[in-house]
Amino acid sequence: MSVQLKRIHHVAYRCRDAKETVEFYQRVLGMGFVLAIAEDKVPSTKEPDPYMHVFLDAGMGNVLAFFELPNSEEMGRDENTPIWVQHLALEVEDLDALHRAKEHIEGEGIEVLGPVNHGIFKSIYFFDPNGHRIELATNTGTPEQMRMLNEVAPAMLQEWSETRRAPKHAAWLHA
Repeated sequence: MSVQLKRIHHVAYRCRDAKETVEFYQRVLGMGFVLAIAEDKVPSTKEPDPYMHVFLDAGMGNVLAFFELPNSEEMGRDENTPIWVQHLALEVEDLDALHRAKEHIEGEGIEVLGPVNHGIFKSIYFFDPNGHRIELATNTGTPEQMRMLNEVAPAMLQEWSETRRAPKHAAWLHA
């Protein structure tokens, strides 16, 4: 029997300041503050390590969570991974919503990159106060394009696995 997933329950990241983080996501992305959990011991390991765990509504039952860990070393990032790789991508309704979001975020004094055309979606990028890269994306691909990409995905993965070079099966995306 295989695992039967329902959906992502929540995705958790670390933050420097829980209050600042909640206020940023409320103000900049309009997320509702769902709940906070604070403990003196880690429930899974029983280690004495106080934390604040905050949960934000990312829409349609999706939850974005953060941990503030005051007794841990200052947070950093994986220095061996390029800064553009690790990010949280959130979907907006359409291109108009993407452009309105960019204008709003820039109005908050935040530098925004994009829109960037990825062939089947367009995105903007910016950073939260913790240094986490956030992507807002809207789908622009057709059902036929998605079908074509799905069909070549196994062959692309196999070719990449063997060569570590970008396969050209979907080069039409950027033509």
